Amino acid sequence: MINVQATFEWLVNGAEGAKTPDAMLQRMCDDLCAAGVPIHRAEAFVRTLHPNIAGRSFIWESGKTVVVVERSYAYLNTPEFLSSSMATACRTGDYVHRDLRSDVEAALRPLADEGYIDLVAAPLKFLTGQNHVVTIASREQFTEEHVAAIRLVIPPLARLGEIFALLRTATNLLSTYVGRNAGSRILGGQIQLGDTDSLQAVIWFSDLRGFTALAQRVGPAAVIRALNELFGCQIPAIEAQGGEVLKFIGDGLLAIFPFDPAVGASEERCRAALSAVTASFANLAIQNAARAGVDELPIDFGVALHLGEVSYGNIGGANRLDFTCIGPSVNLAARLETLTSKLGRKVVLSEAFARLAAIPVEPLGQFDLKGVEGPVLAFSPIGLGDIVRG
Repeated sequence: MINVQATFEWLVNGAEGAKTPDAMLQRMCDDLCAAGVPIHRAEAFVRTLHPNIAGRSFIWESGKTVVVVERSYAYLNTPEFLSSSMATACRTGDYVHRDLRSDVEAALRPLADEGYIDLVAAPLKFLTGQNHVVTIASREQFTEEHVAAIRLVIPPLARLGEIFALLRTATNLLSTYVGRNAGSRILGGQIQLGDTDSLQAVIWFSDLRGFTALAQRVGPAAVIRALNELFGCQIPAIEAQGGEVLKFIGDGLLAIFPFDPAVGASEERCRAALSAVTASFANLAIQNAARAGVDELPIDFGVALHLGEVSYGNIGGANRLDFTCIGPSVNLAARLETLTSKLGRKVVLSEAFARLAAIPVEPLGQFDLKGVEGPVLAFSPIGLGDIVRG
């Protein structure tokens, strides 16, 4: 007789010791196998709120560690998925039982080819009303007792799966709207007015060139599309170098590359920011070629790089807070960016950045900037090709 009561109670009591959804699935499947349920593969698919990722699959196979696969929106719209047992269980909220020796749909054919002969698709019913799904496959025939054991553990699995999914969704949304590190700080409890930290960072401030002229020549939808394309050229390049995009200020972008001065990382962070600059303008060239192909005006931007101390945390009042970085260093970076258009340079560096980056630079002169005390020296990098001019 198969007894999975211990596994059921472990799930009901919060899956003690399993701090992640993959760890929970690993333990549950291992315990079901030990109890006599012939599980050889399980895949739990849970939707999420993310602009690029539709959901994640947690895939367990006998004798292996759980693998996590991110699923795209395109994947969910394939004919194979839409007609699959997994999609049916999600759509109807009903269990689906397939004999893979005779009832092989396109999505399950690879499993049948690998020797799996039986599959149960079980809906994970969340309190929100959404159905997610876990498929459990075997190289043996499931008996009614096996299926009953599976059905017993699915409801508590769904409850814990929903908790993990909500936490993941909150993390995704916060990372999307306030940045990766800021999101983790907020979830970590930094939610009170005045919760701030001081840190050292390379500061990136960029701005669309000719925004007013563009807005006067094209409609609002085209302006928004241009901004999205412009930011789309920069964000992947910044994040690939370990930077964090904090804020969009109209047609401007504020990002930081934090570092710990105690470990001497300033030069490395400066070079990372310059690499992001190069990649951003390379992306821009590709984007403008695409815009030219549909008779749209080219877009351009200037970027200023500074280095200094910033206050990083919550500002605002009452029940409306914003997580950002402020301080004289941020203000200086923003003011330096205004020089890019005036001087015909796409990249302008502060004296602090130029000194610590240890790269060849060209002096651009000394300038009085609004809101900045005393004259400021500005530089342009040498060796980045044609991107520094224009």
